[in-house]
Amino acid sequence: MLAKEPSHGYHLRARLRRALGPLGEAMNAGQVYVTLGRLEKAGLVVCEHAEGLPDRPDRKVYALTPAGQQRVAAWLAEVNWPKPNLAEFHLKLAAAAAARLADPVELVDAQRRELLRRLSDVQRAVLAEPDDSTAGLLLEGVALRLQADLRWLEACERVWSKPGKGSEGS
Repeated sequence: MLAKEPSHGYHLRARLRRALGPLGEAMNAGQVYVTLGRLEKAGLVVCEHAEGLPDRPDRKVYALTPAGQQRVAAWLAEVNWPKPNLAEFHLKLAAAAAARLADPVELVDAQRRELLRRLSDVQRAVLAEPDDSTAGLLLEGVALRLQADLRWLEACERVWSKPGKGSEGS
């Protein structure tokens, strides 16, 4: 979310909650600040103090460093199937659109290509197994999971292909 613009921790948490919908409700407020601290120690973000209002203390404003911008670009390019974190991939699409770093539909396409490659490998392995093989049953389960993930990616593509999508949750 910092790829779009520098922000206060509170504002980051609110944007994450909007982007995640009901899944964001369970987010611990302290986790945002712990994560920002880790990112700062890793040299991926910098923290500056912004003057507060007379009745409020100064606030910390976080911004990506050049190394942080490079890490975001690498994160957007990662293909992390067969065990994806769906919430992370959803945030990747939202962040890419909000900061105009990448086209969410292109990110979906990259994930789809990886899933199709893996599905093809699994299907070949299923065909090589004897009919009564328990390993064949496991491979069938893997194939069904990959097919479900492909259907979910189709839903992602439908949503992110709509005109004007990407400015939400920003």
